[in-house]
Amino acid sequence: MAENTNSQNDYREQFEKEKAKAAFLADRVAQLEDQVDDLQFKLDRIKNNKIWKASKPARDAYHFVQRQADRIRNQGDARGVVKKIQYKIREKQAEKGYGTASFPDETERKHETEEAAGFSRQILFSILVPLYNTPREYLKDMMDSVLNQTYGNWQLCLADGSDEEHAYVGQVVEEYRARSSELSERICYRKLERNGGISENTNACLAMAKGEYIAPFDHDDYLHPSVLYWYVKTINEQNADYLYCDETTFRESDLNHFVTIHFKPDYAIDNLRANNYICHLSCFDRRLLEGEELYRSEFDGSQDHDMILRLTDKAHKIVHVPKLLYYWRSHAGSTAGNIAAKTYAIEAAKGAVADHLRRHGFKNFKITSTRAFETIFKITYEIQGEPMISIVIANKDHSEDLKRCLNSVFEKSTYENYEIIIVENGSTEEATKRYYREVTSGPYKDRVHVVEYEYAEGETFNYSRVNNFGVSKAKGEYVLLLNNDTEVISVNWMEELLMYAQRPDVACVGAKLYYPDKTIQHAGIVIGLGAHRTAGHTHYKQRRENLGYMGRLCYTQDVSAVTGACLMVRKSIYDEVGGLDETFAVSLNDVDFCLKCREKNYLNVFTPFAELYHYESVSRGSDVTDPSSDNAKRYDQEAEHFRTKWKEALDKGDPYYNPNFTLDRSDYSLKVQD
Repeated sequence: MAENTNSQNDYREQFEKEKAKAAFLADRVAQLEDQVDDLQFKLDRIKNNKIWKASKPARDAYHFVQRQADRIRNQGDARGVVKKIQYKIREKQAEKGYGTASFPDETERKHETEEAAGFSRQILFSILVPLYNTPREYLKDMMDSVLNQTYGNWQLCLADGSDEEHAYVGQVVEEYRARSSELSERICYRKLERNGGISENTNACLAMAKGEYIAPFDHDDYLHPSVLYWYVKTINEQNADYLYCDETTFRESDLNHFVTIHFKPDYAIDNLRANNYICHLSCFDRRLLEGEELYRSEFDGSQDHDMILRLTDKAHKIVHVPKLLYYWRSHAGSTAGNIAAKTYAIEAAKGAVADHLRRHGFKNFKITSTRAFETIFKITYEIQGEPMISIVIANKDHSEDLKRCLNSVFEKSTYENYEIIIVENGSTEEATKRYYREVTSGPYKDRVHVVEYEYAEGETFNYSRVNNFGVSKAKGEYVLLLNNDTEVISVNWMEELLMYAQRPDVACVGAKLYYPDKTIQHAGIVIGLGAHRTAGHTHYKQRRENLGYMGRLCYTQDVSAVTGACLMVRKSIYDEVGGLDETFAVSLNDVDFCLKCREKNYLNVFTPFAELYHYESVSRGSDVTDPSSDNAKRYDQEAEHFRTKWKEALDKGDPYYNPNFTLDRSDYSLKVQD
């Protein structure tokens, strides 16, 4: 009885504590609301001040200068600016092959039309365009780009929410419909009673659609004449039920005045969660909708991101057509011109991603904007439990490097449940042995284990074999391969790796690594990149401050491979694929391992939010500095072995690296067309 009374008292005490906490928080919320109201009043008073209004030109000039300074700072230093200028020069050379120069001539048009006529599936495309106060010139450009398609089986569905002052919108459409009885049928037009916003208006377009495939299209943009030809060709050849292409943003009315060109990767779920890289021109089998709304009005401003996330979840065959086939017009008031023109789009995008993550069973995640762009996100996933991580470090002498590495792990790490396995493999220096004794008897003695790899007679160093041996001693659920010449920078580096490694669809997770001068050593690996056409690191030697191609250095993304200098993987997957291939003694074993994981349908992920220094080659020297060296000869042999083993994958090209990029450079330079 006394025990029950004590329990009741305990519950009552807890209840009172929680009640008091709730009252405190409610009072705090009320105080903050009062502060917000007060600040809003002061802000409105400032904005309505005549002096503030009169200062707008000066403020605009200041902001312009500030933006230019930010652009320079994002390049790191003067060398970074020079590299950027050189990149832009190469880009301008490459751009000559795009824009109107890529439009088919009469011979090519005839060929595309005749080839398409022979396809077994003559797909009817319903192109959906919500109209709202569309400028006359933009409206005509948009409609002409549809009428100009080399594949002719299309339907243009227009829902017009324009106000009375823009009645010409309907008049222009009717002029096009009046050109022929065929166009009168194929161009469907409905004047809406009211402007319901982009989602509601586009859904009104869908109600008119009869096509098997649906393609939402913005009212002020432009289509390449061959886009429907390439889409119907892809559907027939690959049975694609969701398609997208590359796109460019152009200035005002000049299709050849490129602001940016976005050459995209193939479907990559982590990229899509962080950044709506698919964007335009999405086209999909209408059966994917299954009675759902195309666009949901609660996500207006980012309704396309929400739609893409929902429909790609359902799609069986998502195909990226790696051709520049969509022209996104940048002008005052457009999202392409300035996201600030539609600030609500930022919150809508976060909401769309959050809704998607919840559908996939994720809880307690956090979505925040990155320094690249307001709608490019960092997603922080909840870590499930506190699984043990086994950090495996191969080491031969170089005790000072090892000490620097371990001290950074001890001092910077916020994750507690880890062990360190040092794989001793042939050290001869007394300083090394002394450090082993020190670290295994000091405050971290329960964490650090030294295991000795014993070489057979005549056996030479084999990184793969040494690490496989170390992993065999690991007690952790997760393995973290770590080079002894690394140094941790970010305090939550293990959590940033683990939050992805714990996902059942992910195998290898890699970090962002820098040289001591803070230039990038590793930010994901592309197969086929580089002189040896094996694999290369992207954004190599770029400054730490650089945003990367289309912001890629600022968000987590799917890649073909990551470096073994810092690679986390679930131990069960490590065992499943047979660990590191010991026929790759020193080089390319990490890339080979990642590709083996990819063969098992796992994703490999690079995160820029786990950062380390990598004093590369301190411990064993450069592989290829001297072509006559043994290291270079050995690398050539391993490179040939890699090209033979992964010939099919290399021939297909890296799915996360667009074929319009050159394989000779790591900075996402475009191929210069002949």
